[in-house]
Amino acid sequence: MPAEREGWVDVDGFRTWYRVVGDLHASRLPLLCLHGGPGSTSAYHTRLEALADERAVIRYDQLGSGHSQQPPDPHWTLPLFRAEVRAVRDALGLDCAHVLGTSWGGMLALEHALDRPATVASLVLSSTLASSEQWTAEVRKLRDAMPSEVVAVFDEADRTQRWEGPQWEAADEAFSQRHFFRGADKTEVEAMREGRSAEAYEEMWGPSEWLATGELAGWDVRDRLAEIEVPALVIRGAHDLCTPPVAETLVRGIRGARLVVFEQSSHTPVLEETERYLGVVRAFLHDAEAHA
Repeated sequence: MPAEREGWVDVDGFRTWYRVVGDLHASRLPLLCLHGGPGSTSAYHTRLEALADERAVIRYDQLGSGHSQQPPDPHWTLPLFRAEVRAVRDALGLDCAHVLGTSWGGMLALEHALDRPATVASLVLSSTLASSEQWTAEVRKLRDAMPSEVVAVFDEADRTQRWEGPQWEAADEAFSQRHFFRGADKTEVEAMREGRSAEAYEEMWGPSEWLATGELAGWDVRDRLAEIEVPALVIRGAHDLCTPPVAETLVRGIRGARLVVFEQSSHTPVLEETERYLGVVRAFLHDAEAHA
């Protein structure tokens, strides 16, 4: 069995929890996993630990979520989360690593690759984006394609700016069942929700996926994608919040990027089609190292 260890890293005076499965000194480069949200947890990245039979797999809970410390009166910023990635890497001596990011974690992976390109061996960009404006426009189309009674609840919530209450929760759950998680086993999804930080999500993104009003409103790296020169794999589910135009922006922007679509999945193919997901990622990492 691969070795396991957990610990904490200091980030801006607060503690970030991490977990390493596998040998950091193995011949194959480690895989650093960045979870979504913002404000989610790395619970669903437990499935990725199956890749530790041949390389170290590192996951961590971002500040405010999961096992990590909740800063008092936090002021969530993109520089804070960028610094957190660097702190985890520096603490574990990850001079060069493959980086996998899902959703918001993919945005963070792109930021990290543009900031420290020499330290990234490859990118796995799973259900993610290059522009918050494009994302919200696409998600709004998915929102408006829901049953009329669900759309009416969303419209009323947006009008009154009250994204809460039983009707909102039921409508949000209906949307999630169609576009976030379509599987049967909700173990990791429930663990992720229990440990999430609503404050981080709202301050960084906004009240809903189609309303970006926080720190990431206007975030856009489309004109910088050509700077990325490492192998890149773009993953999306057929029913994903990451729609074909969003994924195509990444594929066209990053030279040589490949796209894989999971036909039975929505926003969490790592949970919805786990075995295929692991096989696709494993093969991609092998290819990236072979052609390095």
